[in-house]
Amino acid sequence: MEKRIGGVILLIENKDSVAELNNVIAQNSHLIIARQGIPLNEKGISVISLVVEGTTDEISVLTGKAGRLNGVQVKSVLVKNKN
Repeated sequence: MEKRIGGVILLIENKDSVAELNNVIAQNSHLIIARQGIPLNEKGISVISLVVEGTTDEISVLTGKAGRLNGVQVKSVLVKNKN
């Protein structure tokens, strides 16, 4: 299957889900090229941005598991990797 590269944005509104989210990210670390976390304490949320590379199915496992967590919203964009 063809690999894709893209970005995943995770918006965390429930801090109780952070440990589970970190587990999901760790289980899929082979897909992650870069990770940036931004706490927005004054808004009561945190944002994690990921740069990922993998097949659509592999990335869907990561985003699907993360999106099922309470208080976590996920958006992603993927493009074909020309390599």
